[in-house]
Amino acid sequence: MTKTTLKSAAEIALMDEANRIIRSILGDLRAFVRPGVSTIEIDRFAEQRIRDAGGVPAFKGYPHRNDGHDFPGTICASVNDEVVHGVPSRLTVLRNGDILSVDLGILYKGYYGDAAETFPVGTIAPEAQRLLDVTRQALLNAVAQARPGRRVSDIGFAVQSHVEGHGFSVVREFVGHGIGASLHEEPQIPNFGQPGRGVRLTPGTRLIRQWRAQRHEVIVLEHGFAYRGSHYGSLSAIARMICGGHCSGPRFFGVSSKSASAAASKR
Repeated sequence: MTKTTLKSAAEIALMDEANRIIRSILGDLRAFVRPGVSTIEIDRFAEQRIRDAGGVPAFKGYPHRNDGHDFPGTICASVNDEVVHGVPSRLTVLRNGDILSVDLGILYKGYYGDAAETFPVGTIAPEAQRLLDVTRQALLNAVAQARPGRRVSDIGFAVQSHVEGHGFSVVREFVGHGIGASLHEEPQIPNFGQPGRGVRLTPGTRLIRQWRAQRHEVIVLEHGFAYRGSHYGSLSAIARMICGGHCSGPRFFGVSSKSASAAASKR
């Protein structure tokens, strides 16, 4: 049985502070992401903002699970059919109509913050916008399940039913997870599953909700970090934030109480 690490009030406050930094940077990227910008420029912008805030990039130098190569970027920059862990590059220049998934993490005062968002680049196709909208709503549906008494599988079921109900598919190769003093903690949270199974959530549990929607399975790219949809040209989107089980319902990290209340009401 997996063991979750419950967080104290002091730990929760630090995690909230870390995630406010991340959410602020992602907010600024909405204007920075545009046609003609390379993903390495976005990476350098994000790294400077993290360091200016007194943090350390959480992903930079993260070891590869197989061959020992460290991840070179501050952000994961995944374009179009790249599902996750895209490596920033000066050669990857954004074009009008692209979608860019940015995954960003920080280590701040001993605790991690982590969030992700998929950005439209210029004017995107209606189907691409629909993918972004479905992915975002799947995240909100999942967050609504983050309350004491619910089980981990209730979260995955909320995602899967919404995504598949709109004609897309969930990514099964990657999962959400716990977070805190370590970047990856238990429990693991799949994007799919039947309700009423797995670990029961209790107050103090802090989880990363990360939902990716696309149309096909994924394959690993040559450099060993990024994964791409197995059907060339299929798009993939991600929405991720940290929230946890609180006695009164979901607790959002790094967002205002007003925004959190509005999001939690969308079930």
